Amino acid sequence: MKVNVGCNALTMYELAGICGGMLCFAGGEANRNVPFRSVCTDSRETEKDSLFVALGGARVDGHDYIGAALSLGSECVLCERIPDTLNSAERKYVALVVQDTLRAVGELAKAYDRRINNRKVAITGSVGKTTTKEFVAAVLSENLRLHKTEGNYNSNIGMPLSMLTMRNDTEVSVLEMGMSNAGEIEYLSRIAEPDIAIITNIGSSHMEYLGSREGICKAKLEIVKGLKQDGILLLNGDEPLLRDREEIGENAYYVGFAPDCHFRAQNMRLVLGNTVFDLSIGGRLVENVTIPTIGKHNVYAACFAYAVGVNMGLSDEIIKRGLRNFKPIGMRQNIYDIGDITIIEDCYNASPESMKAAIAVLRQVSEQKARGRMTALLGDMYELGAGTDRFHEEVGLEFAREGGSALYTFGELADMIAGGAMLGGIPCENIYRNRNVRQPEISGEMILSTIAAGDTLLVKASRGAAAERVIRYLKENQDRLPRFIEKQ
Repeated sequence: MKVNVGCNALTMYELAGICGGMLCFAGGEANRNVPFRSVCTDSRETEKDSLFVALGGARVDGHDYIGAALSLGSECVLCERIPDTLNSAERKYVALVVQDTLRAVGELAKAYDRRINNRKVAITGSVGKTTTKEFVAAVLSENLRLHKTEGNYNSNIGMPLSMLTMRNDTEVSVLEMGMSNAGEIEYLSRIAEPDIAIITNIGSSHMEYLGSREGICKAKLEIVKGLKQDGILLLNGDEPLLRDREEIGENAYYVGFAPDCHFRAQNMRLVLGNTVFDLSIGGRLVENVTIPTIGKHNVYAACFAYAVGVNMGLSDEIIKRGLRNFKPIGMRQNIYDIGDITIIEDCYNASPESMKAAIAVLRQVSEQKARGRMTALLGDMYELGAGTDRFHEEVGLEFAREGGSALYTFGELADMIAGGAMLGGIPCENIYRNRNVRQPEISGEMILSTIAAGDTLLVKASRGAAAERVIRYLKENQDRLPRFIEKQ
């Protein structure tokens, strides 16, 4: 990872004042005022004016690459130790030696943020974090100078690095917080100190590490540990695990479809490819809220964004305009045609909950077209622990229940999806399996030989499966896709 510091360059002397530790010099103490304008955790991305952060790891230790970073021009290093190989090296550098480089980066981000007078919205949850972040950003950017975490910068190193890119004039920042284990959300929340915190939902991802959905819920609720004393907590009101929790304070509001939600979506419908719904806010009804995407899960994200806008003092007009201007990013539910086949590309990641949500979107898109079959390429889901088999089987059952016709599975785990689909009544001759994710062309050929003109194809799997390669193969061979025969 590499980020450019958003404001003025920082010096190693300033860094030592923030993080503590001991400054070590090669080439004279005058180097204490050496500035850095970017922060790097990958030695290959370092250059002059870069601070190289040597992070320890189970497989790779950044301290082994300090020399490589210096050879590319960096003169600034944040580390826990100086390798013996550098002690005799004739290189000019200044190093700040600390007990924990990861925590030092967090302390730097926190100190940097306090220089900027901005409000912060922090988002976590099992599914929908990024989509919610983008909806919130779309609303707030209508009226405020905005910073948001980009790409996958939501980890215990990524989010702090993202905060360092904020400009001096930032009025509000939207920060996504991911996790794998307990304690990580608390760590990020205490760095950010959000004014508004969101928990989108409680799913099954990371069950392998946290044992149960209750364990996942506790880990997500750590976000309140850093929430400002008068901060607002927005919770999914349709998730029983988030009800009646001792961790929840007085400034908590529920968002969802349940009758008692403070921000309640109702009367959801499809209109010309958009989702339109009404939103009840404490008895006040806002009609015809429109988002340019499909699916109940997107309505949740839009409702969270509306709640943030209200709490930031924005008018209904501004909030609704921001929601209409929302644009999906990356490989998240992009809907387009290849010839006479409609593709729903949703390859960024997958969990049981997001799989089922995507299948619901598949049904809606297929119903709108009013021709062709519901088909899907569904791949492996990871980090589900002891429930792996059951969760995959449930996805297959859901596909069958929603009216799926032909199923292509991708990966060894996805075999269980096929089993669930057969239990749901899909004939075995309509199920095609490719256990080898390293050979996407096998899945591509299966689809090319069996799909029909007018069909809608959902492609979804965990990031590790890289299912977008199958779509790429279809695009490269689209001349072989079936086409409607025009009447003469």
